[in-house]
Amino acid sequence: MIDFLKSNKLALIGGVISTLFIGLGIFLLGNVSGYEAKQLLEGSVRGINMLCNTVVLATATILTLLLTLLGISSGSQSKLKADHYYQVLSIAKIDTVLFVSALILFQLFNIPLTESDNVPVSWYTAIYWATLLSSSIISGMLVTVILLLFSTVRNIIRIVGLGEDHPLISSDEDEDDEE
Repeated sequence: MIDFLKSNKLALIGGVISTLFIGLGIFLLGNVSGYEAKQLLEGSVRGINMLCNTVVLATATILTLLLTLLGISSGSQSKLKADHYYQVLSIAKIDTVLFVSALILFQLFNIPLTESDNVPVSWYTAIYWATLLSSSIISGMLVTVILLLFSTVRNIIRIVGLGEDHPLISSDEDEDDEE
């Protein structure tokens, strides 16, 4: 886990900055009352549903593209180190968590809470803030996945396309060390 954090520091920082930037926008809205939160929630549900749909579509596409990336990786003339495959596995794990989270949030946002008379007005404030917080986290996670994917694709281009010497290329010495 520590190796993952060290090797993907920039992508993770990008995701955290995105989440914090969106969270700052939420914070600047200030405190809202239950009735005001209900009105704001009614207005933002359509946009949040669109965000969740987009994230679900993007993450499913990314998982498919990772399979293509694995095909290119295994078909390359250069033998790649296990680190490359662990990097792809890490992207797939984060992407899958993001996919499932966005799908669950999409289902939760489709519950017609604002039309129900059984929900106390005071709950709308908590629901509103939870909605905004979860959408900022999902956005930040998507930025992280995209940056991780970019890093992996950049490495493959350098190794396969440009034929550069790269730390992810396994050499005969590496294979002797593993034995």
